[in-house]
Parts: sequence; structure tokens; C-alpha cells
Amino acid sequence: MRRFGAAELFGQAVVSLTPDELRRSASSGYRESECPFRAGGKPCSKRGGVCSLALFEQDEAGAVRIVGMPVTTCPNRFLEGNKAFAWVGETLLGTRDPRVVSEVSFLMTDEHASANLEDEVGRIDKVLVSIRECGIVWCALEMQAVYFSGGKMEDDFALMRDWRGPGVPFPAKHRRPDYRSSGPKRLMPQLQIKVPTLRRWGRKMAVVVDKSFWESLAEVRRVEHLSNSDIAWFIMDYEGPENGRYRIACSEVVFTTLENAVEGLTGGTPVTLEQFERAIHEKLARSEAT
Repeated sequence: MRRFGAAELFGQAVVSLTPDELRRSASSGYRESECPFRAGGKPCSKRGGVCSLALFEQDEAGAVRIVGMPVTTCPNRFLEGNKAFAWVGETLLGTRDPRVVSEVSFLMTDEHASANLEDEVGRIDKVLVSIRECGIVWCALEMQAVYFSGGKMEDDFALMRDWRGPGVPFPAKHRRPDYRSSGPKRLMPQLQIKVPTLRRWGRKMAVVVDKSFWESLAEVRRVEHLSNSDIAWFIMDYEGPENGRYRIACSEVVFTTLENAVEGLTGGTPVTLEQFERAIHEKLARSEAT
């Protein structure tokens, strides 16, 4: 059996936690717990403290293990050690130590376009800045985590709060990473709204995603050089766990145009009729079982 469950709680790898530690983590209030990736000791912003999901596998003897690397579900996970900022800054701005400006007003209603910031209807989440004698050089940055659909995490936390071991519990409910909601429904509109203006201004959009998100896309046509691109995709991967934690790692930079990015986000091959109807039967069987 295979199901997705929490890979990390408050930055700690679930498979590295003892039963006592697992019970404490599952009982912690997320607003009272510090996020290990946000600067300044800021509290966790994700209910339950789930940084990422992973695919759990249970064998016939009941032993549970994780298969593959985590899937990022909280965008703050990309903030580990400022690795993403340094990577983007070096690639696009020529500095590994860019200044980071958050939530910059970008899109506003026409009648107040130059007047009242309170009427803004859109922002760029992060802007990376290099300050030079001639002025500033900057790029926009989006960090896209993956949503999930299916059983709520509270069902898993209820198991964890009473867990005595051995190992870790198998996830209580079926759930899966929802790449369609994360990509075409959330990220693509952001790119379609922001990139055309950035392109007119002669600025680039950086997008940080994890490897699982990138591999979920249809084939994306690449351009060879940054100067011919609109978007630079910074693809992160995971290493470990080691000493109780996964570590984020810089994997690959891909340059694309906006149009090619949209093709990759919306593309895909339809399943066969047999696969579609098999999925219907499986969902009906699960609903009848519960």
C-alpha cells in the first residue's frame, strides 16, 4: 500500500522522530512553534507544521518506509539557508547576496493607478535587488509550493498523537499532490499577469519550484540563453534525511519564454477511457469502505 503523508513537521524529518517526538510535534500549536526556515524566529504559518509530503509505503508485515523525495507544500520551505535567494541572485543579478523586498505593489485599479496604494489589487511577493553605483538591478521572484487534495492531515495527526511505535504510522487517509491546482490554476495566472509587464520593463521573472513540481509539467520548450527568456525556473531538490532533517539543494536552472511555460503548465496527455473508469471504480470502492 502507498499513501502520501507528512514528510516534515516543523522542519524535522518524520522518519527520524522517535514516538515521543512524533507525539509532541503532532500536538504542537503551529502558531506557537518557530519556523526553522523563516528569518527572525517567526512562527510557523502552516497548520500542523507540515513543510512537505512524501509517499509512504507499507509492506505486508506492516513496516512503513518513505519512497522517494519530499514534495514541497509550504513555500517557506524554499527559504532554507537563503540558498534560493543566493542562487537566483547569482544567476540573474550577479550577486549571491541580493537584498530581498517583499510584497511590492504591482497591479492596481485603473482609476487609482498612481494614487492610493490601499486600492492595489496585486503584488509581487519577492523582489531581489542588487544595489550598484548606477542604481538598482532587480528581478521578480515567485515560489510555488504544491497543494494537495484528499484526506485532511488532522486524521494523520490523530494517529500520531497516540503513536507508541515502532517506526512511524502509515497515513490514515488517501491524498495526493494536486499539481493541476498548483500550476494551471495558481501559478499560471500569476505569470500571465506579471510577466508581460516585466518583459516590457526589461526584467526577468524567477520561479522557484521543487523537482516533483517540475516533473509534473508537460514538456517545456527551453531557450538556450537568459537574454532570450522571460522566465528562469530554479528547480530545487532534497537530500537526506541526515541528522533528522532533509536539506534543500539547487538542482537545475531552465530558461523559457512565457508562452512555452504556459504550454508546459496546461499540457498533458489524456488518460485512456479504461484508466478513467478504473479510477471511478477505485474511488467508489473507497467511499463505500468508509
